[in-house]
Amino acid sequence: MVRSGPLIGLSVQILLLAGLAGTVGLGAAGWFAGLAYALVVSLTLSRALHRAARDLGPADRVTLARAVLVGAVAALVVDGLTGRPAPVGLLTALAAVALSLDAVDGYVARRTRTANALGARFDMEIDSVLVAVLSLHVATAVGPWVLVLGAMRYAYLAAGWALPWLRGPLPPRYWRKVVAAALGVVLLVVTSRLLPDTVGGLVALAVLVLQLESFGRDVIWRWRHRASTPPVPPATAATDAAGPPRRAWWRQGARRIPATLAVLLVLVALAVPRQPGLLVPAALLRIPLEGLALAAVLLAVPARARRPVATLAGTLLGLLILLKVADLGFGTTLGRSFDLVLDWGLLDETFTFVSASVGRTGAIAASVGAGLLVVALLTVTTWAVLRLSQLLTGHPDGARRVLAGLVTLWLVAAATGVRIVPGLPVADAATTDLVRAHAAQVQARLQDRASFADRVNIDPYRLVPDDQLLTALHGKDVLVAFVESYGRDVVQEPEFGTVGAVLDEGQRRLSAAGFGTRSAFLTSPTAGGGSWLAHATLLSGLWIDNDQRHRTLLASDRTPLGEAFQRAGWRTVGVMPAVNQPWPEGAFYGYERFYDEYSLGYQGPRFSFAPMPDQYTLSAFQQRELAGTDRRPVMAELALVSSHSPWTHIPRLVDWDSLDDGRVFHDASERSSSAQPRVGYRRSIEYTLGALLSYVQRYGDDDLVLIMVGDHQPAPVITGPGASRDVPVHLVARDPAVLEQIAGWGWPDGLRPAPGAPVWRMDDFRDRFLAAFSPTLALPVRPGQGGRDASSP
Repeated sequence: MVRSGPLIGLSVQILLLAGLAGTVGLGAAGWFAGLAYALVVSLTLSRALHRAARDLGPADRVTLARAVLVGAVAALVVDGLTGRPAPVGLLTALAAVALSLDAVDGYVARRTRTANALGARFDMEIDSVLVAVLSLHVATAVGPWVLVLGAMRYAYLAAGWALPWLRGPLPPRYWRKVVAAALGVVLLVVTSRLLPDTVGGLVALAVLVLQLESFGRDVIWRWRHRASTPPVPPATAATDAAGPPRRAWWRQGARRIPATLAVLLVLVALAVPRQPGLLVPAALLRIPLEGLALAAVLLAVPARARRPVATLAGTLLGLLILLKVADLGFGTTLGRSFDLVLDWGLLDETFTFVSASVGRTGAIAASVGAGLLVVALLTVTTWAVLRLSQLLTGHPDGARRVLAGLVTLWLVAAATGVRIVPGLPVADAATTDLVRAHAAQVQARLQDRASFADRVNIDPYRLVPDDQLLTALHGKDVLVAFVESYGRDVVQEPEFGTVGAVLDEGQRRLSAAGFGTRSAFLTSPTAGGGSWLAHATLLSGLWIDNDQRHRTLLASDRTPLGEAFQRAGWRTVGVMPAVNQPWPEGAFYGYERFYDEYSLGYQGPRFSFAPMPDQYTLSAFQQRELAGTDRRPVMAELALVSSHSPWTHIPRLVDWDSLDDGRVFHDASERSSSAQPRVGYRRSIEYTLGALLSYVQRYGDDDLVLIMVGDHQPAPVITGPGASRDVPVHLVARDPAVLEQIAGWGWPDGLRPAPGAPVWRMDDFRDRFLAAFSPTLALPVRPGQGGRDASSP
């Protein structure tokens, strides 16, 4: 039978909220709070009336009117927390009427002889909600400690859930009523702002003392009479062979823990955001649409199919958690989400990085541990959904009512757009959005494979005669030095100001030595990692932002910078001190000689990821390639990796003449705390820039042309979310004719690029460079045209 009272109360509550919205104004948060409160009251009251097989009596209708007023107070208070000032006069008036009616419903119950336990409990709960809401409002003026006034009764009830002797009726005590009345009156007076905040705080503190005394006296009375507390039901006591029945509540509570954990695990798996910047506890205060759908399916499927369905859902839930963890990890380190098609190859790179940082044994142990964690996670999520299924089917009627209430709340939240955390709607469908986004990503990757393969060989420089390439650089040694994690932020953010000082000092010294410098920015295809993608983009003139494109590029006939120099008569060299396995890129780039970790002769200590300091790399290259006089000009790509994360072990610059085989670095290093990654990062960049500029000052001559460029910005843990992908690029040369060739680029003088310096896409560099230094060449396309595609920025 449908009880009309709760439905009438819900309807009146909606009308009252609409009236508030049309008069004083009510935002989404206020609407959501008021409707959620009204729905909970209506459903709870309907269930209680159904169990009692009765409808509302005269006194209950008065209490229901109070409940509607309290709903309006709650809406105004919550709305005020969002920055919209609460109308104090109206708020006080509504609360005063609700508080005054507390005496009326009791009087009506006595006069009509309709007093009953349900009505008394209904009255008490509305009182408690009003006190809690008013304490929330007062806390904004007096202090958060006032929240204790509203939370104390709920804490008492929660304690009774775990301690049965705190349950049951208490003997009547007039003082308890006095304290309850004083509590409501004091909160009302402080809400009205009739008293200064300081005085109001003192009055609230006084009533808090009275409340503590009253609750404390009740607790002491219950403790003294705990032996007379009604025992646990016989069925529970019979299963407790460990002690007398009064201890069986431990087993009762223990049986509730698995179900509670299962529900929490499913909620966390669905509601936790995958964006690092949104990981706050309040993010869990949402209603996941997928959780509602899961509950509905588990309630609807036949009993025989329920376990297989729950097992499948649990496995999918575990995979969802893994995908979210991957997105969080990639978002923190690379500033993007995990790519389901292309990022599996990074597992090898991760293993290599861990091996370089903690050793191969540690990397193997970490891999085994990660595998075990995956198995454990899938097992736990499957158990959680199975346990949730048992909980739902064990109480089907209650589960359906709760589900109906949550669906209604979800619809209300979706309609109002309410958000507790900015960017995270309470009506959550993020899991559906996540699956949709990754499905679209997979489709885009599969389409890009074919389209990029068609573009990669469209290269006007393949047909250019060798004697027309790079004629303005004949006789010059051209070094392309990639500086690991050297991004725009480190030269512009005040926190990294000492890096700018290193550049300024380097500029002063280079100018004194006759060198000219030009600087600008390039937009890298990656951030936080994936250096090889940046190298390939700059050298090939194509936007290489994933490994699929990288593999396609290496199998193509495109002309990278190294091959162009080789065709024009240069000796071409690749210097990759962090590479310790076959490197097929060398052949594609056209390098005649390749130096890896093992061929540079280093005998000193490792420095975190870097097998050797950048100063040693530069010195070894100088001795092996540039020290001789009877040689061809050299074009070299150098990877300087001392600024690679984790930035915990940083070398110091030493005298160039003392480098030898690198053993000197056993006594030339400094440690940086892993708890301060930004400090370690800054120091590592200062070291690498200092080493490179010192190298130019010591070994540079009229024939040296240095292109110094960052490969990508560091991880978002350094830059913060939303950073650009721009990296500094510098060209250093002593010959004025070299700098004259790039006058049209508009790059300003100096090593520290100004905020307004030109910003190119990194895939534009090859074409612009070849065009600038091949002045007799008539290109069939404009520089940069060959590398454009829809997927790049």
